[in-house]
Amino acid sequence: MPEAERPWRLLSRRAVVRDRHLDLDAEAVETGAGAVLDPYWVMTYPDWVLVVALTPEDRLVLVRQWRQGAKAWVLEPPGGVMDVGDADPCATAARELREETGYAAARLRLVASLWSDPAHNSNRLHVVLAEEAVDTGRLAREAGEELETVLLPASEALAGAAAGRFAHAMHLGGLLLALRAAGRLSF
Repeated sequence: MPEAERPWRLLSRRAVVRDRHLDLDAEAVETGAGAVLDPYWVMTYPDWVLVVALTPEDRLVLVRQWRQGAKAWVLEPPGGVMDVGDADPCATAARELREETGYAAARLRLVASLWSDPAHNSNRLHVVLAEEAVDTGRLAREAGEELETVLLPASEALAGAAAGRFAHAMHLGGLLLALRAAGRLSF
């Protein structure tokens, strides 16, 4: 087998952090070419969902919320962590959409499952398109979620994407994939 195709070999693993949101391990690995990397940091998170919700009026249901890592208010699609026992990204997406925005969608479909950072993270981001989303008026936000629901025409969101309206690379990628699946964009 060529060097480039050999999987890396785990030599050892040391737990550094164990938390309800994150496990951080320092691994010692041997590459396919025989180099030893120690420590090689690996973070284990639960999978996440990103909900790209469209109303019957072709508006995106977005949230504006504080993001401590960026130290800024950020506009983004709703979403969240898949809880232990959550097997269906669409069911999790429906829950997160309702909890964060009060909206419910008639149709939900999985558009993509992507690695969040395959070099260091073990989790995936599941992009779910939610169509025919309507306001139910029922919110169930968790502690620490300071959100404002924002409705934005899909065309305006696309026009603003290149100007930096969406600050999170994974959110922008998921948004573009879902809008393509909804027939609002082609590439």
